[in-house]
Amino acid sequence: MCAMPSAEPTPASVDESDLVPPTRNDEVARSGSELIGGPLGRRALLGTSWWNPVRVIALVAIGVFALGLVQKAPCYDGAWFFGASSQYTHACYSDIPHLYQGRGFADGLVPYFDKLPGDMQYLEYPVLTGVFMEVAAWLTPGSGSIQDQEQWYWMVNAGMLMACAAVIVVCVSRTHARRPWDGLLVALAPAFALTATINWDLLAVALTASAMLMWARGRSLAFGVLLGLATAAKLYPVFLLGPLFVLCWRAGKWRDFGKALGGAVVSWLVVNLPVMFFAFDGWSKFYTFSQERGVDFGSFWLIMAQNSSDPLSTETVNTFATLLMLLACAGIAALTLTAPRRPRFAQLAFLIVAAFILTNKVYSPQYVLWLVPLAVLARPKWRDFLIWQACEVAYFLGIWMYLAYTTSGNAHKGLPTDGYHWAIGLHLMGTAYLCAMVLRDILMPERDVVRLAGDDDPSGGVLDRAEDVFVLGAAAHRPRHAAQFDGPQVEWGSEPGTTDRSL
Repeated sequence: MCAMPSAEPTPASVDESDLVPPTRNDEVARSGSELIGGPLGRRALLGTSWWNPVRVIALVAIGVFALGLVQKAPCYDGAWFFGASSQYTHACYSDIPHLYQGRGFADGLVPYFDKLPGDMQYLEYPVLTGVFMEVAAWLTPGSGSIQDQEQWYWMVNAGMLMACAAVIVVCVSRTHARRPWDGLLVALAPAFALTATINWDLLAVALTASAMLMWARGRSLAFGVLLGLATAAKLYPVFLLGPLFVLCWRAGKWRDFGKALGGAVVSWLVVNLPVMFFAFDGWSKFYTFSQERGVDFGSFWLIMAQNSSDPLSTETVNTFATLLMLLACAGIAALTLTAPRRPRFAQLAFLIVAAFILTNKVYSPQYVLWLVPLAVLARPKWRDFLIWQACEVAYFLGIWMYLAYTTSGNAHKGLPTDGYHWAIGLHLMGTAYLCAMVLRDILMPERDVVRLAGDDDPSGGVLDRAEDVFVLGAAAHRPRHAAQFDGPQVEWGSEPGTTDRSL
């Protein structure tokens, strides 16, 4: 389901000696490199080995992903099948084995077309994710006990999701051509490994990362097709079209945006129309379920509901959450048009998805996967990334300990409600902190670590070094800040490959 892109480290136009090694400009990366021999030397011979950055990072990602599978071993050996709370106390829960039987795959039911027994009448996932689940079911042996089949189903899905993880790190490593080592942040992200096999989100993340790479290479139509497929697997990728629209507005790149939008619409329709036409009730279940679902785990709405004697209705929460998201979208649009330099596409992509996560009525622990690649492209600073990851790991442990508490009866083993609220708060504060760092980079572009080496928008494709044609406020003027900056800068509208290194 996930096609592996080429493992060539950078476009041919980028010389190995022009790469930006993080150990030279990131204190945390430099300190961490002591574990493997220290920072890269000034006289290091680059491009002389098969072990280029992309190949190394892909292998690291596979290794760390395997460690995440090992972390699920207590559940694989029995906690998924015996004991109500043991899968939570071991923090190894996964939807995958439970839904093999719960969504009719064990009985050979066809997703969206066949009704399911129980309260959930149809599969509540987007169509492309349903296809992914069905393919895994075809590859699962039908012999043995139901426990054996569920174990096999999880292993098959884990293998397919591992391929998606490899696609993600390769795409992130290649999106910023001069910064391939940034992909190591994705490969080593602890929350990435812990949540990768909870659900099927990695499919959409891989398609989104592939789309970002295509846009960075100036392939607008391919970007749109991949983004449409990603939206057919999960809803959140469609939000990337919003900031891209405003960026293209500022740069006057309407033709490229039109190609991207057209490709996204067509690919989404190709996947969805057949199911929509022949099994509308099953197809629409994902959308109706999202609307009808009440306030759930991980959101500030849950904290409000659990501390209120008269909690808001689901309809009211839907309305307020939508209004907050619209306000965030308006703020990002205004920021894009008034920023002293046009923001990088990856920065706005991260902010829009983070806004959705912060305002949504539910935050499942695997949703962190949506943000990891975007966070790396938006703010490849090891300190800030690890601070955020620490908050997400704390939330990962907090939700399972809370569920252990609520399912252990009078034993009350785990984290009580107040403790879980603190875990939610850590998640919210960690995400808000990283958003604040990205916002600072946009408002003070001389602090943007990607632009420190003289780049403009390496993930921007046709937007990279493009001239502004529509701005608001003082955006056309060079920013003036108290902080002094002695690094290279890029002039607007300069030809690709040319850099003004004067102050």
